[in-house]
Amino acid sequence: MIANFKDLIVYQKAFEHAMKIFHVTKTFPKVEQYSLTDQIRRSSRSICANIGEAWRKRRYPGHFVSKLTDSDAETSETMIWLDFALECGYVDLQVHKELASGIRAGWQDLGPMISTPEKFCYSKK
Repeated sequence: MIANFKDLIVYQKAFEHAMKIFHVTKTFPKVEQYSLTDQIRRSSRSICANIGEAWRKRRYPGHFVSKLTDSDAETSETMIWLDFALECGYVDLQVHKELASGIRAGWQDLGPMISTPEKFCYSKK
């Protein structure tokens, strides 16, 4: 039984990868502290935050889906920043593949939630 958003596998995966991104970005150059480092950390954390907000809005399917699509958009943004980190030489191909794979896995979990919100939202009785 899902008692709160932390019980959702999609949230757990997103949180895990946001923390991995946090640790990896500790090695980024200081010149990136207020740009790439900040952006990738914020977008990866926002994936989690939007899932939590969606969970609290599940009384309203439209709001629930809206927050999940925000999470989906943050997933895309995180992938883009990760690509920049690879191209700038801040992460190697293996780290990029590992992080990208995890992010994509979470992305795939959002799809069914978005397309079938009734499985997660309160039913009207």
